[in-house]
Amino acid sequence: VQLQASGGGLVQPGLSLRLSCAASGRIFRINNMEWYRQGPGNQRELVAGITSGGITTYGDSAKGRFTVSTNNAKNTVYLQMNSLKPEDTAVYYCKVRYQTVNLGVLVVWGQGTQVTVSS
Repeated sequence: VQLQASGGGLVQPGLSLRLSCAASGRIFRINNMEWYRQGPGNQRELVAGITSGGITTYGDSAKGRFTVSTNNAKNTVYLQMNSLKPEDTAVYYCKVRYQTVNLGVLVVWGQGTQVTVSS
């Protein structure tokens, strides 16, 4: 299973970006999909997550500004980021927990996409 993240880039403060992460491969069922980020000198932190049933979780930095959603038919998770701040600058990673046919539950990370918020 592979994850392909996209949508990062350079954006001015106050503007928006939408990240996408598509999972491909032998997936029986996706359990949940999450976004993490790691800024310069910081530990990786949870930004947002969503279960297969649509239950969402947000880190404190994302509440009120970011929205996580999925297209289950495409095994894709999105992160809509509004009102971006310079402190949102980080590499954003997607993480998927999925059920396999005969190997149980596995976890895969995407390669990361850079988000830079700067004027």
